[in-house]
Amino acid sequence: MSLERITEQMRSRVGTSANLRKSVKFDFGDDGVVRIDDTVSPAVVDNQDLPVDCTVKVSMSDFTDMATGKQNPQMAFMMGKLKIEGDMSVALQLGSILG
Repeated sequence: MSLERITEQMRSRVGTSANLRKSVKFDFGDDGVVRIDDTVSPAVVDNQDLPVDCTVKVSMSDFTDMATGKQNPQMAFMMGKLKIEGDMSVALQLGSILG
């Protein structure tokens, strides 16, 4: 799955609000980032690498596996495939965005 497709899918799921009231960034390393800023209305979903409340570091392939249900996010975290920096409470609310 491409960065553009992931961004569009997240934009569609977030709509005008992700109900986070925070900002989060999915950092795919060399593949880029997807940032969700739900501190503004309507929420912004883009590919800018700006400071956020929570950063989720994950490979694009592992992210795709989690988004499609092939990989459990909690197991990925415990296996070190998913790293959280910043406000962990934001990461715990991401289920509605990931599907």
